[in-house]
This record gives sequence, structure tokens and C-alpha cells, in this order.
Amino acid sequence: MRVLVLGGTLEARLLSARLCAHGELSVTTSLAGVVLDSPPPPGRVRTGGFGGVEGLVSYLLQERFGVVVDATHPFAQQITATAAQAAAQLRIPLLVLRRPGWTPQVGDDWVWVRSMAAAAATVALAPPGRVLLTAGRRAVSSFAGDATHHYIVRSINPPVGPLPPSMTLVLDRGPFTIETEHTLMVEHAVTMLVTKDSGGSMTAAKVAAARSLGVSVVIVARPPVPSGVPAVTTVEDAERWVASHIRYA
Repeated sequence: MRVLVLGGTLEARLLSARLCAHGELSVTTSLAGVVLDSPPPPGRVRTGGFGGVEGLVSYLLQERFGVVVDATHPFAQQITATAAQAAAQLRIPLLVLRRPGWTPQVGDDWVWVRSMAAAAATVALAPPGRVLLTAGRRAVSSFAGDATHHYIVRSINPPVGPLPPSMTLVLDRGPFTIETEHTLMVEHAVTMLVTKDSGGSMTAAKVAAARSLGVSVVIVARPPVPSGVPAVTTVEDAERWVASHIRYA
């Protein structure tokens, strides 16, 4: 059986490695782009977009995939929606693998919002201060109209679109430790953190550092999994799901 893993996450890489160990599987991992500083995942690798639902349908048919696992980032909403529509059209089993989201602990001061625009509106109501923004370079433009706060924008690449009037850009790539996040927040006198509920341990250090410093956090909730699509939170469960479809294929 041919398995397509929509990747780009650590979970996708681990799943592909596990599935490749099954001799009866041919595993292809699809990446939206080249992942820098990272070895390719096991099995076959495809890079680039599909061209929407029609393009993905054509690719699934051409390569004769039997199942699809969407293990993309929890906020990769477009590819998740595309995969759901394509799989439904072809009646190919689809599973969503999402690492668990974060849950607040004692000492956390979190405000949940549903969008980056809502996060910007929440920050705008806060007293003047210094905001650490770690939500991706495309999110920065949502805060361009705020002249009250100074933004410390951390991203791998420079942001695109309009920028806040007062901003410090920090170009850096994780993973980060609690110690380095603590140092960053102290050095920049951060009073608020804005981030997305990416979940997992690799990006949790910033919320732990914010907790230790009493920094309030605005968190954008992840979009829901498409209706009717099964979802799991562990690589092991995803592997078992694929194995069950091998037996019944």
C-alpha cells in the first residue's frame, strides 16, 4: 500500500520512519517547501504545493495512494482543508495527526483568542508595554496599526507586509530553552507574549519562561480539524491507524 504523509513537523518525520519499517508500505512525505537544516525524512520525498484540491486529487490518483495522514503544523489550515476535500472526493481514508495543545498551569496568565486579528485587538487594549511576538512572520502585519506598544518580533525570516511603528526584529531559529527564552524576555523587558497554540514540547519554553516572569500571554487557538475527519495526538496512534487500513485494504 502507498501512504502519503503530509509533513513538515517532527511528528511527520517520526511517523514516516515508523511506517517505512513496515515492509508492505511505500511511504511518501510531502513538504510544502525545502526544510532547511534538517535531513530529509525516510522514504520518498515530494516538495512543493499541489495546486489546490484538483491538483491533490490528480496526484493521489496518479500515485495510487491508499491512505493519507495529515501531519502538518496545527495552523496549516489550507492544506488540511484541501486534504479533507480531496480525500472525501476520492473516498481515500484520511487521518489528522496533531500534537496535543498546551494547557495552562498554576501561575499562567493566558488569554485565548480565535484569530491573529483578535490577538491584535486584545493587545491594543493593554497598557503600554513591550510585546514579544512569536507567531510567524505573516502575523506581524496584524499589529501594524498599534502605536502604543513596542514589539519584539522573533521569526526565522524577516516579516512581510506592514510593520508596527515601534519594533525590534530578532531573527533566530529554535528550538529554544527556558533559559534562553527567560534571557530574551528580561533583556527586552517583555510585558506580554503573543503566540499560537502550536503545542508540543519544542516550542513550550516561551510559555514556561513567561510563567516564571509573570508575563501575560495571548494565545491564538488552533483551528478545528475538518468535520468527519478522525484525529489522533500521537505518532503511535497514527501508526496503528495506518496498520489497521493495511489489514482491511
